[in-house]
Amino acid sequence: MNEMIVAILLGIVEGVTEFLPVSSTGHLILASELLGYDAATWAMFNVIIQLGAILAVVVLYWRTFWAVAEGLIRRNPTSWRFLRNLVVAFIPAAVIGLALHDQIEMLLGAPRVVAVALILGGIAILVIERLVKRTDIHGIADIPLLRVIGIGFIQCISMIPGVSRSGATILGALSLGVERRTAAEFSFFLAIPTMLGATTLELAKNSEQIATGSVGWSEIGLGFLVSFVVAILVIKWFVGIVSKHGFAPFAWYRIVAGLIALVWLGMR
Repeated sequence: MNEMIVAILLGIVEGVTEFLPVSSTGHLILASELLGYDAATWAMFNVIIQLGAILAVVVLYWRTFWAVAEGLIRRNPTSWRFLRNLVVAFIPAAVIGLALHDQIEMLLGAPRVVAVALILGGIAILVIERLVKRTDIHGIADIPLLRVIGIGFIQCISMIPGVSRSGATILGALSLGVERRTAAEFSFFLAIPTMLGATTLELAKNSEQIATGSVGWSEIGLGFLVSFVVAILVIKWFVGIVSKHGFAPFAWYRIVAGLIALVWLGMR
């Protein structure tokens, strides 16, 4: 398949799935199996284009970040709690991700793990949506420190391909009493340090592969742009859907997609 077409398709997959509770990494792994391209060759591409999706959050929520920055300068307690919560929630993923990096890398080549994780994650969403009713926290700065720590550790479950980083953080926040929109936005903001850290680690560990140029910068630039544009559209749509209908539609999608993937992988 033409490399530019692969770049566009992977950019779309990344932009659509990065902030939905359906697992972007899992979908990229399954895409490599479905499209038949060499996943190892495109590994760095997949890491770098995540920054396009992250940039979408910065662009969409620039007013929030600007307000927080101004508040930090004025020593506003709300702004400092906002920053504290993001930093504290990020720390568990940073520590555990560094400690278990090699083990996590081994799982990235296991599409059946992705399929099973999609199904189990979908069931978990349905259960949590049904059981969690009380949501008394409205606002990221209002999340108590102990609950922030809990969300940070729950995010680490997403190191298993197919679990979904956004899904883990959103459902973790919901189960700890955070209302839906705030849970989703906290997941968006937490993605920035988490994915920047993961991308920096991958680039540092694979600098030789980048130097060889196994996938050209033109393909990387195209994938980055596509993931950025698609992510902007998806984030706006996702917040509206979640506010009105909850997360059940994404749960059913995960279950169906996981079952189809298992059947397809078993028939190959």
